[in-house]
Amino acid sequence: MNYLPISDNAARQTIDASTVWAEYLKALTAARPYAGGMYWKREGAYEYLVKTYSGNRQERVGARSEKTENIYVDFHKNKVAREGRLSSLTAALAETQRQNKALKVGRTPEIVVRLLNAIREAGLEEHFVVVGTHALYAYETAAGVRIVSGALATQDVDLLWDARKRVQFVIDLGKDAGSMLTLLKRVDTSFRRKSDDGQNESAVNDKGFEVDFLRREAVEGDPHPFRFSDDEEDLWPVRAHRASVLTQAPVFLHPVISATGKIANMRTIDPRTFVDFKRWMSTNAQNRDAVKKRRDLYQADIVQGLLDEGLLVTV
Repeated sequence: MNYLPISDNAARQTIDASTVWAEYLKALTAARPYAGGMYWKREGAYEYLVKTYSGNRQERVGARSEKTENIYVDFHKNKVAREGRLSSLTAALAETQRQNKALKVGRTPEIVVRLLNAIREAGLEEHFVVVGTHALYAYETAAGVRIVSGALATQDVDLLWDARKRVQFVIDLGKDAGSMLTLLKRVDTSFRRKSDDGQNESAVNDKGFEVDFLRREAVEGDPHPFRFSDDEEDLWPVRAHRASVLTQAPVFLHPVISATGKIANMRTIDPRTFVDFKRWMSTNAQNRDAVKKRRDLYQADIVQGLLDEGLLVTV
């Protein structure tokens, strides 16, 4: 058997954890506009409303009037309510993660969970999907099973960058991290580009874990070559054969949980696309060694089995 069902207790905890995580993310989004504060500032005979943001940034809302007074009252009322809900859900999430660890409901590598959360926190979640072996963690969590370890063992994660949204990506990257290498260093300060090996699309940490960035083969209008930022040390997503199939595939989104109980949303490809692509790689991919091809077919068979049994449901 290539996978086994998780226990009833673990299944219930996984469902509960997914619910708490979803509500926490909603509360986080709802509270974001109310970060910072509002206050009245007087200059001579004039008084006006000021909105404050992180980084000591301020914005003048307008002169004191009935309208700005209502804005001030509504802001503080909503700030208390939304930050209060976020505080409650933050505490609930901490307890949920403790239960996750106690009941051993997760086994997604901790560094992958941290990476996914760092991408989300930087506002870049919509620009990447996980492809390759690590997608199996999302599929097994959704199916309530444990896939055999031999199908999962790998020391690298592949992130497919959506070149179709490159303009918005550059804007979003500039708002926070500035470069992808900077973002990776938030996850682990030892990450560095593998430029010495001629692999500018890859970053590796001191434990040998790699993050590889892929993109579709260039089509009209795609910049090539493309570096994620102006930082000369930043990464260059590499063109991958038939990656356009993955770029155009429906997104499969599901929470994954690490052995320490931490949670993250994994955006990956639809399982049916995963099966088709892995079968293609097992027979048609050039310059791919026989061991990897056999593993591709093995992984495709496992996911197809989950689909056939109705354990993995697609949209």
